[in-house]
Amino acid sequence: MKVITSSKLVKFIILLTVTLTTSTLIAQEEEEGTPNFTISGSVDAYFRTNFNGLNKSEEIVGGDEVSFTPAAPASSFANDPGFAIGMANVILGYEDDKVGFLADLVFGPRGEDVVFLSQPSTNIVNQLYAYYKVNDNLKFTLGNWNTFLGYEVISPVANFNYSTSYMFSYGPFSHTGLKADFSFDNNWTGMLAVMNPTDYTEFNPIGKYSFGAQLGYANASGSAYLNLIYGEQSLSDDALFQIDLTTGWDLTETFYLGFNGTYQDTDGVGFYGAAIYPQIALSESFDLGLRAEYFKELEDGGPVYGADVRSLDFTLTGSYIIGGLILKPELRLDSISEDVFLDQDLQSTDNLSSFVLAAIYAF
Repeated sequence: MKVITSSKLVKFIILLTVTLTTSTLIAQEEEEGTPNFTISGSVDAYFRTNFNGLNKSEEIVGGDEVSFTPAAPASSFANDPGFAIGMANVILGYEDDKVGFLADLVFGPRGEDVVFLSQPSTNIVNQLYAYYKVNDNLKFTLGNWNTFLGYEVISPVANFNYSTSYMFSYGPFSHTGLKADFSFDNNWTGMLAVMNPTDYTEFNPIGKYSFGAQLGYANASGSAYLNLIYGEQSLSDDALFQIDLTTGWDLTETFYLGFNGTYQDTDGVGFYGAAIYPQIALSESFDLGLRAEYFKELEDGGPVYGADVRSLDFTLTGSYIIGGLILKPELRLDSISEDVFLDQDLQSTDNLSSFVLAAIYAF
């Protein structure tokens, strides 16, 4: 279990006070026609249970003491048993014709998992950057921003599924560096970046840099992005290479289809995978969506269950919107090519079925 210290609580209370005070000033300034300040964010909580796995800690004493933790997929977020919390997210932004900034602050278990390589003094900072628009076709950004790779994102508001995929969980979360965004025309965009090693959000501890690139196309029906990252992530001389395709299209007024394919390699250790995301609108307030993911770790090693292990994730999620509140009931089945889970009888098994009910409030 993660320990929330009293100093973090004090920081969050101060942050909340400043945010509420700032919102009053912003409302007054916007009435006077000053540049655009914004405050947005979310809070989320959930309930999770396994149908065929452990839902509580088990301990067996017999010679050596052995303890077993509740079963959960080895993907990020929404893995705690019973009633649990996600995070509080407050995003402060400013934008005028040329310059702007964004400060994205998180508090809670989900937020701590996102900034896992941050120092304790600053580990409520999810994103923090400033930017300068040279013209309509070129913008420079300096600071820390969430990754441009992958279909899924950190915020539970922007994801259709509440639990996350393996591809998202073991790709980058965040980057710190300098990037240039290009707009070639009404449809085509590009991005080039030089960055610290992945997820080192405050500074560069090893003196090595990564390079990122993106080519995007978007129109009224959807978008497609080809993403690349290359660079040494540790003191070893082995460089990480990842190529990633993310796309999604409205095929009809009520049916959407998304796709993510990725390949990551660091001297033979890594993974590749693909997922489809079909979603259908059943009413004005209720949508139903599926994530079907194939994830394969490379023969020399992988970051999740081990070398040459195959994982399948089928996640069926409902999304019911009531004003700013989003309710997400979710059924998930993980099937692995090795016996990596324990069932309720403490027997090894290669699959896990679970249920999550999440509540997300966005403002």
